[in-house]
Amino acid sequence: MPVARRKGSITRRCECRGPDGKLIGQTCPKLKRKNHGAYSIRQELPPAAGTTTRRAFRRVGYSRVDDAQDDLGRVQAILGLAGDDEADLVRVADYLVGISAQRADIPDATEVQRRLGVGVPLDGKTTVGEWLERWLGGKKTRATTTTGYRSHVEVHLKPRIGHHRLDRLTVGHLRDMFEGIADDADVIRAENEARREQLARAKWQRPGRPPAKERERLAAERAKLAEMPAFRKVTGHASRHAIRRTLRAALNAAIAEQLITFNPAAHVDLGTYSRPKGLLWTDERVAHWRETGTVPSPVMVWTPAQLGRFLDEAEGHRLYSLFHVVAHHGLRRGEGVGASWADTHLDAIPPRIEVLKEIVLHGRTPTETAPKTDSSMAAVMLDRETVEVLRERRRQQLAERDAWTARAAELRSAGKETYDWLDTGKIWTAPDGGWLHPDSVSTEFQALRERADLPPINLRDLRHGAAGLVKAGGGDIDDAKRKLRHSTIALTSDTYMTLFAEYEEGLVERAAAAVPRARKAPATGDEEVPAR
Repeated sequence: MPVARRKGSITRRCECRGPDGKLIGQTCPKLKRKNHGAYSIRQELPPAAGTTTRRAFRRVGYSRVDDAQDDLGRVQAILGLAGDDEADLVRVADYLVGISAQRADIPDATEVQRRLGVGVPLDGKTTVGEWLERWLGGKKTRATTTTGYRSHVEVHLKPRIGHHRLDRLTVGHLRDMFEGIADDADVIRAENEARREQLARAKWQRPGRPPAKERERLAAERAKLAEMPAFRKVTGHASRHAIRRTLRAALNAAIAEQLITFNPAAHVDLGTYSRPKGLLWTDERVAHWRETGTVPSPVMVWTPAQLGRFLDEAEGHRLYSLFHVVAHHGLRRGEGVGASWADTHLDAIPPRIEVLKEIVLHGRTPTETAPKTDSSMAAVMLDRETVEVLRERRRQQLAERDAWTARAAELRSAGKETYDWLDTGKIWTAPDGGWLHPDSVSTEFQALRERADLPPINLRDLRHGAAGLVKAGGGDIDDAKRKLRHSTIALTSDTYMTLFAEYEEGLVERAAAAVPRARKAPATGDEEVPAR
C-alpha cells in the first residue's frame, strides 16, 4: 500500500484519571474548559509480515498542537523512507511499533535512512558480530585476502566480542580480548612443547628393531601421545597485530556509514612490533640448532654454499628449475606455479619473465589471480644460466607431454578411461600438464632439504635468500628492493638490513684485498720479530 494512502491524525482528549487510575472520560468536570486535555497522534502502519492485523503508531500527552504535528511529521518521514518496497515497509513499521511501545524519542529520518541503507537493525542495537558479517559480505578484495579477514572474524573476533553492541564497543573490551588471545597462545605453546617432548619419547632413536621391553615402553608412550592435544597454531604477536588491522578496517567502515563515531581498535595498545629480521645460517647457528633444535629467527637464510648444496641435491628433481628460479630471482611460490611460457621471453634482450599471474590457495583450492600489489607485477630479468635451466625445463615438459600422450593411447586401446595432457601454458606443471598445487611444491622442497641435511628454512625463505645473493654480488638495499619487487624500500630494509650487515663482514675483507699496494702487507702478529 503506498505511503500516501496511510492515514495520520491528531486528536485532543481528556487525560484526567480517577482514584482508580482509570481515565475519567466524558464525566470529567473540566471538559468545558477551553484548553482542557492533551493532543495525541496516530499514524497507520503496515501489518506485520505474514499477517493482516492493522496496527498504528500512537503517542499522547502533547500540550501544544505544534509539538504533536512535529512528531507526526517525523513518523511519516521515517515511514516514507521505505517507499513502496514491502519488505522495507514492514521493517520500518516494526521499528516504529517498538518506539511507540517503549515511548522512546522519535529519531530524525536521516539517522534511520543510514541504517536502512546498510541493512543493520534500525533500533541501533547492531552487534559487532552482525556488523563484521555485513562488512565481510561487501568486501571486494582478493579471495585470499578476504579468506584472511574471514579467519580473523570467525576464529577470534566474533567468539570474543561479537555479542557486544557495535556502538558500545570500548578499548577495554578489546584489551580483554587481546589478553585472552595471548593467554591462549601461551597454553597452546606449552601444549605443543609437551607433545613435541612426548613424541621424542615415543620414537625409537636407534637403528634396528627395538627389543621387546622397549617395544612395551614405546607402546605406552604412544598411548600417552594419543591422549594429548594435537599440534595447534600459536597466535603470536604478529598475528594479533593482523587481527587488530582487520577489526580497525571494519570499524572504520562503520564510521564511514555513520553508525559509530569512535574506533577503539585504533587506540588499543598491543606493544611495538617489527618484522622478523633475516639471519644467515652461520656455522655457529647451525651447530646450536643441531644441539638444541632452536631456530634463531622466523626468517632464516642459507649461505651461498648451503644454497649450492641444496641445488646440487635437487638437480635431478623434476622441480629443480623452479627451485633454481626462486633461489636466484626471488619469485614467490604462487608466482612460480603461476608463471606462463607466454610471459617468458628467453630470446629477448635482456631475457625475462613477466610476473602477471599467480596461483594461490583459497582454503585448499588453487586459484589464479593477479599479484597482490602493482609493484609485484613486473619483469624479472634472467641471467644466462637461468635461461639455460628454463630451456631444459621446456624440453623436460615436452617429454612429459609425449609420455602422457603415449600412455593415454595405450589405456584407450585397452578400453580404459583416461584424458589428454592438459595444455595450461604454465612453466611448472603436474605430470599431466595441470596446475601444480602450491602446497605440493613446499612438500617437495622440504623433502629435498632434509635429504641434503641442511638447516631448516621455508620455501619463502628461499626467496629471502635471493636478497642475500644481491648483497653477496655487491648490490645494496635498493638493488634488493628491485629484485624482490617490493612496494617500498622500508619493507626491504626492515627485513634484510640485519642480513646485509652479516654479509658486510666478508665484503669488507674482500674490498680491502681488491686494492693493489706496492709495499708489503702489515704484519699479522704471527711473524717472528727480528732482534735489534
